[in-house]
Amino acid sequence: MEQEIAEIERELRLVGRHVVMGAFCARSDRALERSAYLLLSRIEIEGPMSIGQLAEAFGLDTSTVNRQTAALLRSGVAERIPDPDGGLARKLRITEEGARRLRADREWAIEGLGLVLDDWAPGEVAAFAQVLRRFNMAIERREGRQWPRPGVPSGIVPGEVSSVVSGGVSGELGELGRGAPAS
Repeated sequence: MEQEIAEIERELRLVGRHVVMGAFCARSDRALERSAYLLLSRIEIEGPMSIGQLAEAFGLDTSTVNRQTAALLRSGVAERIPDPDGGLARKLRITEEGARRLRADREWAIEGLGLVLDDWAPGEVAAFAQVLRRFNMAIERREGRQWPRPGVPSGIVPGEVSSVVSGGVSGELGELGRGAPAS
């Protein structure tokens, strides 16, 4: 298993390289910085968030998040608002421009992934998505920070959704994560 884990590390490193190099497809309009894309994605899911909440969600120092959110404010993709729940901390909310750019970047990423996965069978794409979700949720469980996902109720600990994540996928890959042979 040690050799397979080393292979996973190498492949993840290459995925990061391909994403950073923009290998999925050419982009000419104003793409968001990676940190802006991640922060806006979280705010989109959670609603307005304070710098402290964002720092907690990402496991980062508040000074780092403060610098990153200052860039969001300067670029007009987020704005500060009073806490809708009456708290003292001001929160960040996505602007219309931020929502437009986030949507454009997400569509670009999905289009690029579609090009890369174009010759995969639908079952392979579904299995790959499921394995990635399970992998990410295992990381989240170890970090103690869950990333909200559509279809997974908030408050559920990632390790507790194994039936959602690993149940039911069979075929060439077998029962994912259960060590069962392929059927």
